[in-house]
Amino acid sequence: MNPATRNPRKKIRVVIAEDQGMVLGALATLLEIETDIAVVARAKHGAEALTAVLEHKPEIFLTDIEMPEMSGLDVAAELKRRHWPTKVIILTTFARAGYLRRALEAGAAGYLLKDMAAEKLADAVRRVQSGLRVIDPELAAEAWVEPDPLTDRERQVLRLAGDGLASFDIASKLSLSEGTVRNYLSEAISKLGAANRVEAARIAKTKGWL
Repeated sequence: MNPATRNPRKKIRVVIAEDQGMVLGALATLLEIETDIAVVARAKHGAEALTAVLEHKPEIFLTDIEMPEMSGLDVAAELKRRHWPTKVIILTTFARAGYLRRALEAGAAGYLLKDMAAEKLADAVRRVQSGLRVIDPELAAEAWVEPDPLTDRERQVLRLAGDGLASFDIASKLSLSEGTVRNYLSEAISKLGAANRVEAARIAKTKGWL
């Protein structure tokens, strides 16, 4: 066969989302030294990441959780809603069962911690691309011990309350009545055994439920 007509080995195409520029650059460099992986786009916030994934249609989307505009979990959930074929790997500092549970519910195929050995990242990308899940087994076991008691709407409202928004502002932002917002907050406070909305938001965030 003529070498010029031989099909080259197809690379695993990756989009990376990370709001810290230095970490983003390091991750891209780490993956780009692999001969079978190509970083096709980098994003510094969730909305930019979603656009990049929809535009480049990568095999893998590697993302942090907390980012401006949309979190990595929000992007993963949106890709799942669209039945998008890109596989999602969460790379985070949060070793919290609540975050892992939400990541799995959002369709993520991998959940890795940033303190993992650097050489394992490329291998994780390959394993997820091959159809496997890559998740810390101890964290995976913990994820089902204490289930998240909050509904999606309670989580939305509590997250905004934790950011300091008043009930009126939350109602306006979510197109709800103030009474409905107060009901959601009351339910969340009761479920979490908190004294007020601030404490409820703190508890939920510590558990990884926000």
